[in-house]
Formats: sequence, C-alpha cells, structure tokens
Amino acid sequence: MSILTEKQPDEATAQRLYAMMDRQVTHMVRLIDDLMEVSRITRGKIELRLAPISLDRVVRDAAELSKPLLAAGRHELELDLPPMPCTVQGDGVRLTQVFANLLNNAAKFTPPQGRIVVSLRSDGRTARVQVRDSGVGIPPAMLGSVFDMFVQISDTSRVAQGGLGIGLTLVRSLVELHGGRVTASSPGVNEGTTMMVELPLVSDEAQQVTADTLAAHRRAGQGHRVLVVDDNRDAADSLAELLGLMGASTSVAYGVDEALAAMEACPPTIAFVDIGMPVRDGYELAGLVRADSALADTVLVALTGWGQATDRERIMAAGFDHHLIKPADLEQLTELLRDPPLKRRSGTPLALGGHETACLHAIWP
Repeated sequence: MSILTEKQPDEATAQRLYAMMDRQVTHMVRLIDDLMEVSRITRGKIELRLAPISLDRVVRDAAELSKPLLAAGRHELELDLPPMPCTVQGDGVRLTQVFANLLNNAAKFTPPQGRIVVSLRSDGRTARVQVRDSGVGIPPAMLGSVFDMFVQISDTSRVAQGGLGIGLTLVRSLVELHGGRVTASSPGVNEGTTMMVELPLVSDEAQQVTADTLAAHRRAGQGHRVLVVDDNRDAADSLAELLGLMGASTSVAYGVDEALAAMEACPPTIAFVDIGMPVRDGYELAGLVRADSALADTVLVALTGWGQATDRERIMAAGFDHHLIKPADLEQLTELLRDPPLKRRSGTPLALGGHETACLHAIWP
C-alpha cells in the first residue's frame, strides 16, 4: 500500500499492484479459514448435520466446485461412478468439502494437462472413493505424514502455488468425524498420487426406513393449497419447492400486496408468512386476512427468525395460528401438515372441493 501512496505509479502499474494485493488477501483469508476449521474440529465445535446421502452426488458436486482450478491447469477429469447410488450417513456439505479439497490438491500438484480420475466402488458395507492423479507423487518416507498439520512435500511449493499444508488435515478430520478413514499411496516422485476415502454405507434396513420416512414427508402436504409469503425470494422459492415435494400445491408472493391479490384470486388453505417484510409486514397481512370473511378458514403460520416469548405472544395476538422459527424444520412442517386435518384455532376444519378444486387447477401451478 505504501508503494501506491508514496510512489504514485501509473494506472497500469497500480492495477497490477491491486491485483497482486487481492490475490494475497484472498490467499490469506483462505488460510485463516482453514486454520479456524481445524481449530473448531479439534475442539469439538463442528456439529455434523447427518442424513442419508448419495455419495456419487457428493462427488459430482465436489467436481463442480473444483472446475475453476481444473480448468486453469487444463486437466482432464474422469468420473468413474457406479450406476446404482452408494448411500452413506453424512453431512453433504462437509463431505463435498472433503472431495473438493482432494480434487483441488490433485490439481495443484499435477503439472498442466494432467489427468485426474475419481472412482467410487462399494462392497456392500464400505464405500471407497479414489482420487488418482498423474502429478508429482509422494516420496515413500512421507506417505505416513501427509495428513499432518503444516506438512509439505519438499520441492513442490512451486508446482502447488503455495499453501500451508492444512487442506489434507481438514480432509482427515472430517472423514474421521464420519466414521471413515483416508489414506494416501504413491509409487514415488513424479509417479502420481492416489487418495482413498473409505466411508461406512447405510444398511439396507436403514435405507428402507429412510425411504418410508421420505414417503411420509411427501404425503404430508397432499390436499393443501399453500401460499408462501416472504420478501426474500430465495427463501420463498425454496420453501415452496420443499412443500411442493411434500405433495402440496404451492405458490409464492414476495410482499403483502402480492399476497393479498393471490389470496383473493384463490384462497389458500394455509399461508406461511414472513414477519419482517419492508413497507408492510406480516402483522399487517395477518390483520387484513382476519378481517376478510372469504379467508376465514385460511391457516396462518408465522415463519420468522423472531423467537422470543414476547415475539410469539405478539404473533399469536395478530391472528396467526402457528409460529415456526426459520429455517423451517422438515419434521415440524410434516407435523403441521399431516393428519388429522389442519384446523384454524377457531376449530373450523379445512375443506377442499367444489369451487375450491376448480380454483386450484385454474390458478395454482
């Protein structure tokens, strides 16, 4: 920065200096993030969101994340994945991080126009993912220590474009948190490297339970016309999509005026309403809905980040029937939507038929 303030270089030189500073700051932020991740893991501060996930989908997502680095090195990437999914109990975000780190590592330690192959196999109990590259390889004496903190292979810093040797430590920590293990093998220097991740498969019985659970979730919304009201378009669209997968017919509105127009055109059986919207908020919408006899049977659910006892009291006093905290929990949504039929606090049961059915087909997608 002192060069820019004291020397006052020309515009072209200044742009080069700014670009260099940006690269250095980005690199430093990435290193600090990695160090903080390792620190959180070693102190037990990482909480995995475990669920049955398809490992081949995770590998594809990781490959997508690593595309820029692979493209920069003009590497050929081959995905050798089985036709049938391999299901593991894991945190999809963290496992994607594992394989993206391994792909990035392979790309960094492989000279331009190299080849990287990712293969997935299972034996019924264990899923094994290999990330094999044609890069600089690992000396036999270092195979046992490459996953240790700050370990770097000598004479590879130029090829790898810097780094503190944290990425593989993260990989090992996250894999072990999933009950798995990761190992490295290499024939030697300039002979390439193979990283092997082994993870326990979900049993057939557990997969059947999961399938039955998902089927119950999918049936929960059947018979409901749902309107999602939120000025955050991403939040509104994603919740509507989730409710649609649960069997509901859904639509969205991104503000109070738009919601009122949709309700007047075709009253929903249930509306999920954000509270903190600009200009006109969820409280105002609830008041207007409760003043309209045509919407008397519409169940109003406040979906908000406000969760204090005083917030709940105000929400219920405004005319809402239920109060959920963002982000919406699948189990809570299922419990809210499933039988016995959802009712207003007044006890009036929801009905679907006649004019309402025609309205559903005419208005809702």
